[in-house]
Amino acid sequence: AIRPITTLPLDVHLMIERPDQYIPAFAKAGADIITVHQEACRHLHRTIQLIKDNGVKAGVVLNPATPVSSIEEILSNVDMVLIMTVNPGFGGQSFIHEVLPKIEKLHTLRKEHRYSFEIEIDGGVNVDTAKLCTDRGADVLVAGSAVYNKEDRAAAITAIRQATLD
Repeated sequence: AIRPITTLPLDVHLMIERPDQYIPAFAKAGADIITVHQEACRHLHRTIQLIKDNGVKAGVVLNPATPVSSIEEILSNVDMVLIMTVNPGFGGQSFIHEVLPKIEKLHTLRKEHRYSFEIEIDGGVNVDTAKLCTDRGADVLVAGSAVYNKEDRAAAITAIRQATLD
């Protein structure tokens, strides 16, 4: 397990079917937050509660074609909503700009209802797309290829952070 060698938050995104079977193991391994795909959960409320019962923060994932309305009933129960801005499965895909209104919608719902969940974005995040997300209310950005495909990864991270401020 990686938990003994870092104090960084461990954000576990379960891109699997029947995630309930694996939640206790990931919690035991030291996950700080576990996010599950709405489509992979037979009973989403029950899955979110299982995550919390294991002492871990709970999140739900929206794929690009999944509407925000499909998770509105559980927003008061989650700590994070992860919006996929590419179709899940492999890295290096292009950012799907049509997903941007979902960020705004979640940001608005969070303000209107005083929810406390964070909005996380994953997929195609780079210096060109980061600000598009943070300007619409995103709190957390996951940058895979834009960081790991660079020789100087620290500089890549700094550039993305700076892009959100410009």
